Amino acid sequence: MSNAYFKVPTPYNEPVLNYAPGSKERAELKAKLNELQANPVEIPLIIGGKEIKTGKTAEMHAPHNHDITLGVYHKAGKEEVDMAIKAALEARKEWAEMPWEHRAAIFLKMADLLAGPWRATLNAATMLGQSKTAFQAEIDAVAELCDFWRFNAFYMAELMKEQPNSAPGVWNRSEYRPLEGFVFAVTPFNFTSIAGNLPTAPALVGNVSLWKPASSSVYSGYFLMQLFKEAGMPDGVINFIPGSGAQVGNPVLASADLAGIHFTGSTNTFQNMWKTVGNNISKMKYYPRIVGETGGKDFIFVHKSADVDALVVAALRGAFEYQGQKCSAASRMYIPASLWPEFKEKYVAEVGKIKMGEPTDFRNFMTAVIDRAAFESITAYIKYAAESDEAEFITGGNYDDSKGFYIEPTTIVTTNPKFKTMEEEIFGPVLTIYVYEDEKLDETLDLCDSTSPYALTGAIFAQDRKALVKMSDRLRNTAGNFYLNDKPTGAVVGQQPFGGGRASGTNDKAGSAMNILRWMTARTIKETMVPPVNWTYPFMDEE
Repeated sequence: MSNAYFKVPTPYNEPVLNYAPGSKERAELKAKLNELQANPVEIPLIIGGKEIKTGKTAEMHAPHNHDITLGVYHKAGKEEVDMAIKAALEARKEWAEMPWEHRAAIFLKMADLLAGPWRATLNAATMLGQSKTAFQAEIDAVAELCDFWRFNAFYMAELMKEQPNSAPGVWNRSEYRPLEGFVFAVTPFNFTSIAGNLPTAPALVGNVSLWKPASSSVYSGYFLMQLFKEAGMPDGVINFIPGSGAQVGNPVLASADLAGIHFTGSTNTFQNMWKTVGNNISKMKYYPRIVGETGGKDFIFVHKSADVDALVVAALRGAFEYQGQKCSAASRMYIPASLWPEFKEKYVAEVGKIKMGEPTDFRNFMTAVIDRAAFESITAYIKYAAESDEAEFITGGNYDDSKGFYIEPTTIVTTNPKFKTMEEEIFGPVLTIYVYEDEKLDETLDLCDSTSPYALTGAIFAQDRKALVKMSDRLRNTAGNFYLNDKPTGAVVGQQPFGGGRASGTNDKAGSAMNILRWMTARTIKETMVPPVNWTYPFMDEE
């Protein structure tokens, strides 16, 4: 037992490398891309540190090129879920008792490994498996994930400093324990950083996790599991169980040992999971902690005093980086008629310069959407708009799945502020714009607030400070992450803790102490130094 107060190093945001021509990191990444493409992998389940091959496999292809086979992965079912629960609960016995500074050390090592020898591997895997450009992979799979691990360790130590007051003769104190049971981490395809954070944030404070990655990001997830192993994560603390939602999720949610859910994904899936937990609650040992981030229908709202050139850049990047497959992506815009002609001319010209193709060609700004289901869902919205007399296209509108799942950066202008593509989450490179009359600012602010059930991110643009104040106040509940004169994407750990309310999630702010606290449970301890030996009280001495 170490006898000292330990201080976690002050966290910092991992520098983002630029991969400029001639740079060392560019050469390393290009080499790793070639290496991974030449060596398809067979990905097993990893349960209790053991590789499990079920024989029920699915192929992995690059979304941007159907001919690139990355390998196959094995799928879990009820038998493997039961194995994983057993392995996790067994691992918990030692992991929960491990001194916190040693758990923190593993996470700090994970961050340094990712920033160093694993950087090119996780970037390349994310580029190939999830069709991200080098820059989008770098800010996600490396920078943000390093930030999660460093800041989370710091937040854990800061939370444990919170102690109660003590009266004379008494020492009160609180200890912070992990939850009993296991945490079910369900992660999305679009951010490797989220996939790396959801199972590990609970583990940092002593919990054990069952991790179900999205089927379309098993590839990068497998390399993360290898990184965890190298950093010293004990077997069974995180169990890797890819598979279908029903085959994995149903037996997990039926387990009496479920202690928590850490989720990022669709609103419908999250609501169904919550409902299932509620139906099963009388059979469970605990009230599970349910933490989730779901959808968004994120907006840019423009005042007549806005800087048009800045607005053009924000709209283009916010809507089309990573093909709009961000829960924070700009999906609807409200712009005053007085700015519309200038904005339209400049915006259409800039969008027309966007290059789209495979991420291995670093000249491309956009690549393909993740899979056929996404392609068909997104293009259905485009077809709907094409057949409507309430909408017109000013950019894009075309798509092609012959080589990969490519959809042009598409911009719809609608005369109906309640048009379908203004209301529903599309999760693709589609921005819908509504032009409002300048004198109808208040009415349009009401529309922005009421049109969507979500409240994840939003941005307002104005040079007039009074207008910024008014718009910010009126749209207070429309977004958990709110931007003034900036795009609604790109939250940074330690700077803009991320999460939203309404139908966008529980707003437990990934990358903040608020999230870490959700995975801790406290025991309050009172120690009396000189206990009383007489049970009577002074007021009893006379009648």
